[in-house]
Amino acid sequence: MLHSMTGFGEAQREAKGISFQVEIKALNNRFLKTSIKLPDVLSFAEPKVQLIIREHLCRGSITYILHIRSVSAAGTFEVNHGVVQDYMRHLEQIRTLRGQEAVHIDLAGILQLPGACQLREYSDEDHEFFLDIIKELTCQGLEKLRQMRIEEGKSILVDLKKNCQEIKQNLEALAKLSGKAVNRYRDRVERRVNELLAGVNLKLDEESLIKEVAIFAERSDINEEISRLQSHLDQFDEICESDEQAGRQLEFLTQEMLREANTIGSKSNDAGISHYVVGIKVAIDRLKEQVQNVE
Repeated sequence: MLHSMTGFGEAQREAKGISFQVEIKALNNRFLKTSIKLPDVLSFAEPKVQLIIREHLCRGSITYILHIRSVSAAGTFEVNHGVVQDYMRHLEQIRTLRGQEAVHIDLAGILQLPGACQLREYSDEDHEFFLDIIKELTCQGLEKLRQMRIEEGKSILVDLKKNCQEIKQNLEALAKLSGKAVNRYRDRVERRVNELLAGVNLKLDEESLIKEVAIFAERSDINEEISRLQSHLDQFDEICESDEQAGRQLEFLTQEMLREANTIGSKSNDAGISHYVVGIKVAIDRLKEQVQNVE
């Protein structure tokens, strides 16, 4: 079953007066690239979060954000009273220097100054408790992300099969023409040479014609390329239906498909075959673009 690389998952929970919310966003990337953003007070959990993500995902650009918000009087921050008193004392000194009887003090502004508020200190036991919550929410968020990726993967699979079918149809039509290409070339050469020799009353040497046609047949034989391209299509279908991580395998197969199509186009000297080669290459390009979205 194909999984898309794009998706979103979230989970939330409250504990010890704190609301935890995990958001996980995934975008396309050839490899697994993670960006983990945690509040400073919970930065100790980053290695574990990184490990969980790598256990669940193998490709994609992953942005992981953990939000925390106080829902109780205790909160996650506490006021450093000593620092606040120092700020207040300096303000009083400024008032004295300026000879003013009163100075307006903005308490909200003071609390935003460096050191006025600090993260509440938690015990090792609290850290373990919070780590368990983060692990739980991370797994829940990743599961929701996985479900979204599965749904998008179904849509991708439909499009991939449509393009594979288009390639197969063009390949079948091309194979039918390839068997007649040699005869058409023989007729064309014979007709052209006879036209040139008609004016000098000479006849075409049948043996020379046979040699020329044999050389053309050998150079333009595309049966091997047709067989390999058909084999790649069969492998493509099998991988799409498997439970393995398919993205990189499908990328490789589309490169090989394009290689075979290019070889067919370069060896063919027939307008009809070239027409079908163009159709095959267009469909392969669409496959290459779409498999970039597959995990």
